[in-house]
Amino acid sequence: MSTRASEIIQVVVNLENGEPVFSYQTPGGEPCTGDVTVTEASTITYQLQDNTGKGLRFSGVGFITPFDGIIDAVTVSSDGQYVQMLDMDQTAGTTKFQFVLTNSTNTLLVLSPDPEVKNNPK
Repeated sequence: MSTRASEIIQVVVNLENGEPVFSYQTPGGEPCTGDVTVTEASTITYQLQDNTGKGLRFSGVGFITPFDGIIDAVTVSSDGQYVQMLDMDQTAGTTKFQFVLTNSTNTLLVLSPDPEVKNNPK
């Protein structure tokens, strides 16, 4: 199930057997894939819900195809709790990405599974 770009998607991180496990929720708390379909220029917002006790923070977003023109810009909030992606919806197609997170336990980075953004320009 794809979420509308206007909704804030919760990125929930839990620890299972000492390892981070990612899931995604709609603003109403319903499970979702984290994928977004865009049909007009939008800002896609992801909010971190860290249940690990490890002080996770967004530090960026990594793209497999960073020059495909699907996402136009990425901003991370100063507190590391939000990522916003600007999508002008001018290029049709799909892009996959991974959230990059820091933690307060060590200097290693944490990567999320890869949700995707699909552009369907009108």
